[in-house]
Amino acid sequence: MFTTPARLYRVLAIAEAITWTLLISALIARAVGADPLVVTIGGGIHGFVFLSYGAMAVLVAFNQRWGVGVAVVAIASAIVPYATIPAEIWLHRTGRLEGAWRLEETDDPRDRSWYDRTMRWFLLRPWVLGALIAVAIVALYTVLLILGPPGGK
Repeated sequence: MFTTPARLYRVLAIAEAITWTLLISALIARAVGADPLVVTIGGGIHGFVFLSYGAMAVLVAFNQRWGVGVAVVAIASAIVPYATIPAEIWLHRTGRLEGAWRLEETDDPRDRSWYDRTMRWFLLRPWVLGALIAVAIVALYTVLLILGPPGGK
């Protein structure tokens, strides 16, 4: 399913936009009298997908060798509702999502950097990479849940 960086990016960009819809719908429902639990559920799902999108954007940015500015735009697009979709379209149209996962070292001297070697090691072991990312997301998500919602209450 995630055979290319472009495919992974597209799936999570769409998922992030869908969960924005879920969260906004839950906020509207609460405003018209629904149980506030709907916001807790919608916000929880959106928060998890938001963090997953951010982790994936970092991974794709390293794989595609994006500059810091491009990576920041990709990651920050999750903050604005539905902005991940135009960000994905822009990245696709400008060729920044082209290519495969960099699984093999090439003649490019950048392929010998410590982070490229480390990334290749993880990409060749996708279950380890997936588990590591999942543990990091769950840990961050747990910390954020303990801290509570923005603005406190």
